[in-house]
Amino acid sequence: MEKKVRVRFAPSPTGGLHLGGVRTALFNYLFAKKHNGTFVLRVEDTDQTRFVEGAEEYIASCLEWCGMTPDESPQKEGAFGPYRQSERKATYKQYADQLIADGYAYYAFDTPEELEAKRKEVPNFTYGQNTRSEMRNSLTLTEEEVAALIAGNTPYVVRIKMPKDELVSFTDLIRGHVSFDTNLVDDKVLLKADGMPTYHLAVVADDRAMEISHIFRGEEWLPSAPIHILLWRYLGWADEMPAWVHLPLILKPDGNGKLSKRDGDRLGFPVYAQNWTDPKTGDLTKGFKELGFMPEAFVNLLAMLGWNDGTDQELFSMNELIEKFSVERISKAGAKFDFEKAKWYNHEWIKNTPANELLPGVKAAFAEQSIVLNNDAYLTKIIDLIKDRCNLLTDFVAQASYFFTGPEAYDLPAVQPKWTVEKAAFFEAYAQLLTEGLSSVQLEEKFKDLAATHNFKPGELMLPFRIMLVGGKFGPGVFDIAVALGASETEQRIKTAIEAFG
Repeated sequence: MEKKVRVRFAPSPTGGLHLGGVRTALFNYLFAKKHNGTFVLRVEDTDQTRFVEGAEEYIASCLEWCGMTPDESPQKEGAFGPYRQSERKATYKQYADQLIADGYAYYAFDTPEELEAKRKEVPNFTYGQNTRSEMRNSLTLTEEEVAALIAGNTPYVVRIKMPKDELVSFTDLIRGHVSFDTNLVDDKVLLKADGMPTYHLAVVADDRAMEISHIFRGEEWLPSAPIHILLWRYLGWADEMPAWVHLPLILKPDGNGKLSKRDGDRLGFPVYAQNWTDPKTGDLTKGFKELGFMPEAFVNLLAMLGWNDGTDQELFSMNELIEKFSVERISKAGAKFDFEKAKWYNHEWIKNTPANELLPGVKAAFAEQSIVLNNDAYLTKIIDLIKDRCNLLTDFVAQASYFFTGPEAYDLPAVQPKWTVEKAAFFEAYAQLLTEGLSSVQLEEKFKDLAATHNFKPGELMLPFRIMLVGGKFGPGVFDIAVALGASETEQRIKTAIEAFG
């Protein structure tokens, strides 16, 4: 019988959620949904020194915003809990003990000071096959000495004993056949002095306990694969080992190295899904959500970083991504992050989304600027008028502000050189013709007819009219603006501008 698909996203609660992490979650989610499987959120909080208050809730909020609600999580327990590694602490020691008993791991009693001294003495020191015999561990001490140290509560760690001259091979669903020489891998710590497991032991134990079928994780974890594969084998679980999928890196815009938060700070774009405030320092790191990205666009652009469906299609809804997704179409090569392209995705999603669906996001953007808008019907009409001009939801504030308050200033240099008393007379006359209920076509006809009687070409008057209504050379069709403002407001703006133009 085919194994049921169960995948997990397993972040550490140490801070903001990087877009690379969200993409890992997304590929897990798409694969699960494509195969009617289960998407699990597991919080890997075994490193208590790096634990950050509020980070777990933040991660859950980011997934929720992206539309990737886990089927099982600390907030939604299933049959495979607990879903925080720290709550599984008791189980890990038994596996470490088993590995020691079977000769696959050993106790190491070296103090931090001894290890530091060794690092100074030996350039590029690693704890492994060539150095373990010089260190203070259960391979160099007698059984009696080891027993005495443990009985005396001497701190120790448990390390894996990497075998000599072995080739650890496996099939990665993206990269194909992958091999590692065990002589080049050091004896990683499996259990720390505080009794908590390291990532290496915990991830294997948890994936087995949770019956995970496929491991989707970043390429940066590839060097850890031989340790994990040996642990699956040493613990007697080789037949239950999940399939491996190491995802390509998301690269800096220039392609040189992995994209980091520092790159975003330097180049002026976010790398976190949502705003993250460090609880210790109070430092705010901006996120895509608050910048004005739609979750649909964010998910869409992440999916295209390292995957495509083999066609020229670039815009996908979540349902389309689920339908089209396949591991075979994931690239081996890293994907360069391009913020301009990211904005293009968002612009396309804004453009193609009905105004009433954009309404909550646009209202939130106005609320961020302390502008409370209560007339939803009017705002929906305005959104329809200007959405083609907005790359971000936050752009609506600047693009739509003149629909709610008259211009505070005018682009006078664009008007005054050619402004005449005759033009002022034309606009005074035009203001008298305005009545409620006229369409943009009717307003334009009246404008052109009146221009002819005043011996003007309509083109000479369009720019002054636009600046009267919005203050500058921007915005949608000027007669559409006039219809949205209404006859009374348009008339008032014309009169105020005539005075300002002098």
